[in-house]
Amino acid sequence: MSRLGDVLAVTGYRLGWGTVRRLPERTAYAAFDRIADLTVARGGKGVQRLRSNYAKARPELDEAALDALVRAGMRSYLRYYCEAFRLPDRSAADVAAQVRVVGDDAVRAELGAGRPVVCFLGHLGNWDLAGAWGTKALGHVVTVAERLKPEEVYAEFLEFRESLGMTILPLTGGGDVFAQLRGHLASPVLMPLLADRDLTDRGIEVDLLGHRSKMAAGPAALALGSGAALHPVSIHYEPVPGSWRHGLVITFHDRVQVPTTGATRAKAVAMTQQCADALGDAIREHTQDWHMLQRVFLDDLEPRADRPAGAGATS
Repeated sequence: MSRLGDVLAVTGYRLGWGTVRRLPERTAYAAFDRIADLTVARGGKGVQRLRSNYAKARPELDEAALDALVRAGMRSYLRYYCEAFRLPDRSAADVAAQVRVVGDDAVRAELGAGRPVVCFLGHLGNWDLAGAWGTKALGHVVTVAERLKPEEVYAEFLEFRESLGMTILPLTGGGDVFAQLRGHLASPVLMPLLADRDLTDRGIEVDLLGHRSKMAAGPAALALGSGAALHPVSIHYEPVPGSWRHGLVITFHDRVQVPTTGATRAKAVAMTQQCADALGDAIREHTQDWHMLQRVFLDDLEPRADRPAGAGATS
């Protein structure tokens, strides 16, 4: 049964890449909006987790407003997949026309001087579209991808992202990924890393949206070890006036300041908190574009009072 599920998952993704690319653009996006609405109506663990995360990000919202935000969030999440399926057929000019960039002068200056830049990203907007734009507009993009299950789905996404011109390293199963990333920083590359959810046991505890959370230690550690500039980056959608389409806004926040004193770990903690502060502000402003359907806050991971001792939470 497990293998049957894998086959169905792979078949679904391949149908997506084939069928969605052949649909008229407006028809494809309307279909994904409909799927998003049905997913919200059905509920399920992912929708419930999205609602819980949004409730923490926007505690001032009443139930009706939170319902509307979850619906908008699921539409944004499905928009990411529709764009991903159609992205291989889009030209660099098409991508550039959809993207608006804020605060990229300092990043361009670093790359132009032959120095690398590490970017601390959250699961906001469409990071694949942003990567496709970056590799054409800024410089060679090197990043990491979580190894998905089944393996065939991971291979499909790997091939897709590499077809956009990016170098993709597997988070697990491909050797020492930190050492590989550190090696790439010897050249002027743009290194965007999704880091608002820790996937290891070495994460850094930070305050995010007024709650404790763990974020990946890699971006700060790489910047400290290489001397590369570290910039938080947030991505969100914006409606195109007079159209059903959405543009993508990529914001490069101010360079993270490296503490002048303290041990390396303490410096990494302070730098990661700076990134969390920048992303937290962006999440509050563009909550619907935060595609976080997993547990990310520590109080969601810790045992509740009504849970029997030893029955730990799962992510």
